[in-house]
Amino acid sequence: QVQLVESGGGLVLPGGSLRLSCAASGRTFSIYSMGWFRQAPGKEREFVASIVWGAGRAVYAESVKDRFTISRDNAKNTVYLQMNGLKPEDTAVYYCAAKRTTFADFGSWGQGTQVTVSS
Repeated sequence: QVQLVESGGGLVLPGGSLRLSCAASGRTFSIYSMGWFRQAPGKEREFVASIVWGAGRAVYAESVKDRFTISRDNAKNTVYLQMNGLKPEDTAVYYCAAKRTTFADFGSWGQGTQVTVSS
């Protein structure tokens, strides 16, 4: 009942920046938390960052802490991921996800957006 659409991916040089966006529609009032995950070819999906919608409390994977910032705009039902100091190992398909309670799994997923960091 929640639809998510990511945008903002692309090709960037090492050390560069990108800002990903994820727009939510449908039963957006049911969203408790939204997050970003990424998956490189041949690797498992990994957690990047998440934010509690109401409180704005954010959690980051250690690999991106102090480089990435997650934020949300309540009026636009949109979550952002500002990525600075990008490294080649950040290359992956980035997915937006949402969950409805603190204990639930992330059950709604976007289609993904490709981020490639290369010289």
